[in-house]
Amino acid sequence: MLEFPRWKYLVILVVLAVSALYALPNVYQSDYAVQITGNRGAALDQALEGRVSGALAAAGVTPKSVAVEGDNLMVRLADADAQTQAADALRGSLGENYTVALNLASNVPDWLDRIGARPMVLGLDLQGGVHFVLQVDQKAALEKRVDAYAEDVRVTLRDRRIRYTGVDRRPDHTIVVNLGSGADPEQARTVLAQAMPTMSVGVQGNRLVVRIPETELNQIAGSAIEQNIATLRNRVNELGVAEPIIQRQGEERIVVQLPGVQDTAEAKRMIGATATLEYRAVVEGNAADALATGRIPPEAKVYYRRDGSPVLLSKRVIVTGDQMVAAQSSVDQNGLPAVSVTLNNVGGDRMFDFTSANVGKPMAVVYTERIPQVSMVNGEEVRSFRVKEEVISVANINGVFGKNFQTTGLEKTEADDLAKLLRAGSLAAPMDFVEEKIVGPSLGKENVERGVTAVLYAFLFTLVFFGVYYRMFGVLTGIALLFNLLIVVAVMSLFGATMTLPGFAGLALSIGLSVDANVLINERIREELRAGVPPKAAIANGYEKASGTIFDANLTGILAGVALYAFGTGPLKGFAVTMVIGIFASMFTAITVSRALAVLLYSRRKKLKSLAV
Repeated sequence: MLEFPRWKYLVILVVLAVSALYALPNVYQSDYAVQITGNRGAALDQALEGRVSGALAAAGVTPKSVAVEGDNLMVRLADADAQTQAADALRGSLGENYTVALNLASNVPDWLDRIGARPMVLGLDLQGGVHFVLQVDQKAALEKRVDAYAEDVRVTLRDRRIRYTGVDRRPDHTIVVNLGSGADPEQARTVLAQAMPTMSVGVQGNRLVVRIPETELNQIAGSAIEQNIATLRNRVNELGVAEPIIQRQGEERIVVQLPGVQDTAEAKRMIGATATLEYRAVVEGNAADALATGRIPPEAKVYYRRDGSPVLLSKRVIVTGDQMVAAQSSVDQNGLPAVSVTLNNVGGDRMFDFTSANVGKPMAVVYTERIPQVSMVNGEEVRSFRVKEEVISVANINGVFGKNFQTTGLEKTEADDLAKLLRAGSLAAPMDFVEEKIVGPSLGKENVERGVTAVLYAFLFTLVFFGVYYRMFGVLTGIALLFNLLIVVAVMSLFGATMTLPGFAGLALSIGLSVDANVLINERIREELRAGVPPKAAIANGYEKASGTIFDANLTGILAGVALYAFGTGPLKGFAVTMVIGIFASMFTAITVSRALAVLLYSRRKKLKSLAV
């Protein structure tokens, strides 16, 4: 008897409806756009819209619209050339208070966006942009951390009034402390062991030898690249890039792809900048008067807040960003925005000592950035750094604290930004650009058109062949293939998978695998008919007996796709993702959807004598 449970029809209808809903955003093409973001509180208002419109008019660029969208001012344009001209004009007129970035502005209706329906993410090869490969110097990361430990040793001994003549770092990553005359080696060892419990501290005469465990050395080298990836993600956010791709490649490299970005100089400046954070005490006095008279206290230095006003800060650093363990945006006891910070043991001890003696006094957070610059001198490239120092927060010390404390007095967005800076303000290890290339937007558009054409022709050729060779069952196969494509696009859009040019190859391959499954089913039905089995029983037997073979055949393809994704990089991952999603979709459509259609078509025919197969 040819039967199919009604609940399975309901499942198919639900899958069809959900797939159509989440594939729908891909119909809406994105606009070329220039995104303008205010740096540290710069206003996005009608006055800015007027400035932007005036600058575009002066440059001869006619935008489709200029409006505030979310936290950015978005200028929508007709094509890539207008986008480039607009970006060049706006960077020159808006200055450093605003970040101007190339982007792609979505046209998806709000009601789709509210349910999480977004267009499929396109890779760099399909929409153009910048591709970098960076080499991480893990050895330098290790040396940097050991140097920090050596400084922690100096500070701990100095704070505990223990005399020493030198603290040296050896090539084997041990730290040797030469104690001064009159210093008690056992007391010094006890002090260091308490301040740095993970270290092994030994006494050799009048010297201390601090050894870092091998496991920690390996962890430092291994985690440097992961910390750099986290730092890069935060920095790329400031470029306003739509769907950046930042991923590890091998043991020491990071791949950064910035779709839509064509300005490599700005991208390299943001990615390669080296930043640090410092907590400093605020020195009493009028900074403006000190600048005017030139009478700056010897223990102080003039820094500037975000609004440009000067402030006097101590030259002595309390703790630095290297001593931060964790930071996250939170709320204080009054429900107001704050940033919760956790320091390491040495930083916690220093913060405790400072706050114990300075309750009620202000403390500042200074963000220092070393920005790489390249200039031409006598026809040769000269690399240098521009140091940018900015006071991003000043708050009063309300009580004594050590490793864990909160920075208050911030707006919600300011607290979020400060937490990001504290978490990933500096790179764990230096990086060198070892590969750099630009994919133009016109080439990306051509790749999309060719990829869509390839998939379309693969589908049409398959449909024509099946219609001729298998007749009615060929039509059913074509409907199942169309459903298959719809599911793949919907799943990739829903989970944010990136479609690349190799992804189109994976999609075409999944169509081929789906065809293979339907061939097995149709040929099995033919064999049953040749054996004299009635038509309805032949359909049922064909699907049941072919299902196991289809599963086994597709399982090998799934395992191959998983292996490609696990061990491959870049294009291989895109190919693997699309192929695996396509295989799962093809199994569902071939075994379930096409069978449901066949049952729906033939089950009610009481005198069925032959099949169009």
